[in-house]
Amino acid sequence: MPIVPTKEILDRAFAARYGVAAINVFNDLTMEAVLAAAEELRAPVILQTSVKHVKMTGVDAMYAMWRAYAGHVSVPTALHLDHCPEREVISACLARGWNSILFDASKLSVEENKRQCAEVVAEARRYGANVEGEIEGFKRTEEMTGDEAEHVQTLETVIDFIKVTGVDVFAPAIGNAHGTYKAAPKLDSQRVTDIVEATGLPVALHGGTGMTPEQFSDLIARGCAKVNISTAVKIAFMKSGYDFMTERPGDYDPPKLFTAQRAAVIEMAKYHIRLFGSEGKAWT
Repeated sequence: MPIVPTKEILDRAFAARYGVAAINVFNDLTMEAVLAAAEELRAPVILQTSVKHVKMTGVDAMYAMWRAYAGHVSVPTALHLDHCPEREVISACLARGWNSILFDASKLSVEENKRQCAEVVAEARRYGANVEGEIEGFKRTEEMTGDEAEHVQTLETVIDFIKVTGVDVFAPAIGNAHGTYKAAPKLDSQRVTDIVEATGLPVALHGGTGMTPEQFSDLIARGCAKVNISTAVKIAFMKSGYDFMTERPGDYDPPKLFTAQRAAVIEMAKYHIRLFGSEGKAWT
């Protein structure tokens, strides 16, 4: 069972300048399908869980599913808790075995964020886990005004945050957002280069769904070793279910529905793995 530290996965990707798909999963079907795609393409992969779905499923049940499915693949993989502002959930997931977490204290002042993030990093280290940090919150795409890249912290503030907290990967705001873009976003790609050159740390790219292949390639080459994909998973899962029921009215056989949804999620995951350049990069 090649469950490895998130840092190991990202450090290798960062050094070779490919991106690792960090895909949000929300049930057993999506978890197994993403792992199946990574296994087929011999790619390292990070599975991400949201606070909402961890609470809905339960920490023990979510982790048990992860261990069961990860036991059937031979590629490097890690389990990550995405965008979590709740310290008690972070502690529960770290204690249970999550490989990494994103402590999202972006609603706090930079100083308070820095103080608490340093505590989270110290806690994670006791479990051999890694931490992603951020100091600027990400909007939803429907909230974007077009000038997001102009309202960010200074490079000096970012460098200080990374140095003081000891985070393993940093998630900067570069004009990206969560959700579905109406058009390709205007990104401050240079900011990624500046952060990477100043810190030597890999960058996590959020709000990836809907960016162009050219944007992905450019950002990965600059040091975005972790590329988050969430909305695309939801679209693949929900649309395939809708299409199945529309094309087969009255066919209430859940396994048939699940088969269609699994196939859609696998294809979505394979598309992004190939796009990010991580196909064939498994080392286990």
